[in-house]
Amino acid sequence: DIYINNKKLGDMKDEELTIFRRRNIGFVFQNYNLVPILNVYENIVLPIELDGMKIDEEYIDSIINTLGLNQKLTNMPNNLSGGQQQRVAIARAIATKPAIILADEPTGALDSKSARMLLESFETLNHDLSATILMVTHDAFTASYCHRILFIKDGKIFNELIRGNSTRKEFFDKIISVVTLLGGDNSNVF
Repeated sequence: DIYINNKKLGDMKDEELTIFRRRNIGFVFQNYNLVPILNVYENIVLPIELDGMKIDEEYIDSIINTLGLNQKLTNMPNNLSGGQQQRVAIARAIATKPAIILADEPTGALDSKSARMLLESFETLNHDLSATILMVTHDAFTASYCHRILFIKDGKIFNELIRGNSTRKEFFDKIISVVTLLGGDNSNVF
């Protein structure tokens, strides 16, 4: 059974589940899934508007600032780079302050500065809003921001690492050690 915010997802009817997902789960897809006829700002606030909720402008502005999208708010998705589109998708995923964020290679299209900003934003969401973040990545640097890592090999859990009191650098070194055990090709998912 899957529970989010003490709600059992398996007991929900389709419409109830749709509303619950929109309010409680943020999705960061590898291929962005932006709405091409909406500008950047409209894409970011779309899940809030679909829900008929009031937009927390201060929070949305902080997301926009953190992800460096200030100068792009009126741009359409097709006028953005891949990294900019990814940042818009991330902003949209966290705009509702979700209880859980599901992220598929969220840093894959980002430069190192944007990736670091995103990962620090995820840390803040995790700490300040108690959001759980489930992330799939092949990147050891990205994985080093996590608290717990499950290594998958051939569709099965191969190993688990828990950060505990380790620094990010110490945790990164542990990750690299496990990757070496996996074969060192970094082709396995964290």
